[in-house]
Amino acid sequence: MSELPPQVNAWLVIFIGIWLQAVPFLLLGTIISSTLTAFLKPQTLARFLPRRTALAVAVAGLAGIALPACECASVPTTRSLVRAGVPTAAALTFMVASPAINPVVITATAIAYTVNPRMAVARFIAGLLAAILIGLGWIWLGRPLRGVDDAESVCGEACGLHDHQPRTMSAMAETFRNELTHDFIQSCGFLVIGAAIAATVKVCVPIAWMQALTANVLVEAAVLSLLAVIVALCSEADAFMAVSLTSFSPTAQLAFLAIGPVIDVKLLAMEGGAFGAGFLKRFVPLAVCCCFISAIFIGTLIFPS
Repeated sequence: MSELPPQVNAWLVIFIGIWLQAVPFLLLGTIISSTLTAFLKPQTLARFLPRRTALAVAVAGLAGIALPACECASVPTTRSLVRAGVPTAAALTFMVASPAINPVVITATAIAYTVNPRMAVARFIAGLLAAILIGLGWIWLGRPLRGVDDAESVCGEACGLHDHQPRTMSAMAETFRNELTHDFIQSCGFLVIGAAIAATVKVCVPIAWMQALTANVLVEAAVLSLLAVIVALCSEADAFMAVSLTSFSPTAQLAFLAIGPVIDVKLLAMEGGAFGAGFLKRFVPLAVCCCFISAIFIGTLIFPS
């Protein structure tokens, strides 16, 4: 039996390494997220938020630390929070903060970046700053969410938190099982794609191309931001891909980590289906600008060249 070519061996080592390191955190994150979706009432957060919207945005951003949820649960959670009386700007802040700065994500980032432990701190600060900026921006730019806070509507696919449904233990347990199975399988699929892309970039992209892309920090940050949108990795796993992109600067890698939990192809599909195209037209430019500016600003401070 002939040996595999060196490039194929290198590709497999990188691919399997990323996948094996990320899966435990992916599983832990989906377990916590599914538990919150099944058992936590949205009024719990609503009771702790200040009445002033601007203050509610800041508190909702910090709540992302204590109430971790992955991106897959963020959209239905936002719908439930708004229906429970949470201001839309605060609900959106929680939607983008929770998958970006929760303890599982920050721990996974710290483990992935053992060679550069400042990245976990940078990710937390940049993620929280971006979430608060998005919430404050929505106060100015926002409109009522279609079918959520403008009028009563028929519920979407993940309405387990809504008050009009009975919350028996058996129903909540069934919701937990369904959410865990769906989110973990979906996230593993995107992890396979992301790990394959990272391995391909490391093995196949010529060094001259990488040098051209990394000549300017804004260009390389924009490239990795676009990559984060396309690969749509779960935030519990994305640090293991980002750390493998060693040709790019830490600031560019931070941009990848900042925008991925907020804007990617699966989230765009979920948000468009739940809130409409009009929401995406306002939210996407706002979120991209806030995440990019936050990553560049924090990255420049923590990783000076």
